[in-house]
Amino acid sequence: MPEQSQTEIFDLGDFQLSTGFILSNAKLAYKTHGKLNAAKDNAILFPHFLGGAPEALEIYIGEDRPLDPRKYFIILPGLLGNGVSSSPSNTAPPFDRGAFPQTHIADDVIAQHRLVTEKFGIDELYLVLGWSVGALQTYEWAVRFPHMVKRAASIAGAPKPSPWTLLWLRTAIEEPILADPAWNNGFYTDPQAVQAGLRRQAHVMALTLPPLGFYREGEEVWRTIGFASMDDFVSRFWEAFMLPQDPNNLVNQSRKTRAADPSAGGDLSAALSRIKAQMFVVAFTGDRMFPPEECQRDAERIPNAKYWEVNSIGGHLTTFSLTEQDRQAMDDVLRQVLTA
Repeated sequence: MPEQSQTEIFDLGDFQLSTGFILSNAKLAYKTHGKLNAAKDNAILFPHFLGGAPEALEIYIGEDRPLDPRKYFIILPGLLGNGVSSSPSNTAPPFDRGAFPQTHIADDVIAQHRLVTEKFGIDELYLVLGWSVGALQTYEWAVRFPHMVKRAASIAGAPKPSPWTLLWLRTAIEEPILADPAWNNGFYTDPQAVQAGLRRQAHVMALTLPPLGFYREGEEVWRTIGFASMDDFVSRFWEAFMLPQDPNNLVNQSRKTRAADPSAGGDLSAALSRIKAQMFVVAFTGDRMFPPEECQRDAERIPNAKYWEVNSIGGHLTTFSLTEQDRQAMDDVLRQVLTA
């Protein structure tokens, strides 16, 4: 685990969203590790997943790890709507909470592009990579700024959500909040209902995201990673992740995920064919969110893309490195991407 860097803020000013709305005094949170070299050719951009934050990705950074800060300058940008960048939870009225404008993956990438070019003067990124919603941002980068991305890695992700993922986002993230009678245009009329809604989200995640082997009698992977029971795993992992979240932020992030599309409603195959980066598409066995067969089809639409499948214990959770096997799998993936 690297020494924690400080979260910094990049001022975007009056930032025009893809919807045309002007987000006044917009802020982009980010963290960095390592130093940008004189040639400015060692920069890696690593955006985070839904419900995450830049610091959640610091588990992959460290000396003698593939993402070694002695060699690379690693930028961890925050999503708009993550609670630190401009979000429903931290924007002043009248555009706070339910009135906060909907943001899109394209808005995140445009804001990140401004950070990279205006703040750091970087013309080319050595690597853009991401897992899950981070992968959606990676695809947007590779399509929108093809000549700026040298390498790109989608890890357990896709250019746009599948029908199953769209249903999951609506069912697991949005409905436990929006269908709650205590919910009223961005406000909970009953403060206790906030925790109840977030707990329901956590339970749906616990049911749908881990591979079945996490719970199967005789395997019980949760036991090997330090939990005393299945209920303990649900409480101390899933509920602990969800209960600190702001529901308005989650709805904003879920909706932007559902709308993600680097072709902007056009021909996705044509958009992917314009990617100039050396593209790596990595899938994990047991991942129901982004199944290997779907990831392989994505790779086949990208010129010279390299696809590989990783046998994993954690499925979509592999990038959390809950087990030593999954931690090693992630390091192997990153090492191959960086040296290919």
